[in-house]
Amino acid sequence: MTRAEDSSPMPTQLLATGSRMPLIGLGLWKIPRPIVADTVVEAIRLGYRHLDGACDYGNEKEVGEGIRRAIDEGLCTREELWVTSKLWNTYHRGDHVVMALERSLEDLGLDYLDLYLVHFPIALEFVPFETRYPPEWVLDPQADTPMMSSARVPLSETWRAMEALADEGLARDIGVCNYNTGLLRDCLNYANRPPAVLQVESHPYLTQSKLLKFCSEQDIAVTAFSPLGALSYVELGMAEADDAVLAQPAVIDIAGRLGKTPAQVVLRWGIQRGTSIVPKTTKVERLAENAALFDFELTGEDMQTIAALNRNQRFNDPGVFGEAAFNTFMPIYD
Repeated sequence: MTRAEDSSPMPTQLLATGSRMPLIGLGLWKIPRPIVADTVVEAIRLGYRHLDGACDYGNEKEVGEGIRRAIDEGLCTREELWVTSKLWNTYHRGDHVVMALERSLEDLGLDYLDLYLVHFPIALEFVPFETRYPPEWVLDPQADTPMMSSARVPLSETWRAMEALADEGLARDIGVCNYNTGLLRDCLNYANRPPAVLQVESHPYLTQSKLLKFCSEQDIAVTAFSPLGALSYVELGMAEADDAVLAQPAVIDIAGRLGKTPAQVVLRWGIQRGTSIVPKTTKVERLAENAALFDFELTGEDMQTIAALNRNQRFNDPGVFGEAAFNTFMPIYD
């Protein structure tokens, strides 16, 4: 079976490389380690085949346990899964990229990744595995004032090393996260392998329409993280409860007309506008709900109504949380 064949229980998106990435993935950020394996198994049992993880999430060993259990139970084969991980900021130097990927593969118990992404366009000073893993954001957590420590590493060096991973088959596809159009243009100027996927925050309060149009023109697939908006950030103090797009009257009205939940309407909007999505949940009923998006469609008017909720409101912004949490101003968005 080739990568371009569609064996997933869920619809897939054809990438420029010929690979097919499932349109819905399970976002693994902030899922506590004690329940990650069970959550992965249940998601796969419900038909999920796309697992969106990262070194920085600190739960890749448990994700790997879930994958092994699902395969052992006959729920899927490795080839039917799409497993994504991400290169953390402290591993941007060329000689650190491969070791970072190999550590993720070891923790996941896999021979290759389907997709490896540069997590942020931010290079931080290297932290050895034996010092701290995952290394997180600050160089020295025990310092009187813990801060991030920038490293002088051009993104082109990091991308060259990412391409080498793809050439060796350790990552079948490569891409980037949290890039704007300027960084994408620069990357395309030096890339031998253009990014297959861009993963960015996107939801009705942050539609990113220009970025999506540019990616469409360049044949770069877009995955939306935090596709439901504020829900992932309220508990972190990075959003207020009344920031919830699901409480918008327009969304509630559309959901009522269609007999769907507000979350299903917002997630369907994300898919219907051409992005894949990686919502996070640990509840089995929500896993099922978030995947049940292909038996209805939004009208053109519905799509415009939801898009009109745009506020350019970003919840995941290092230029904001860097100062608040890590005593360091680290903007990547103007």
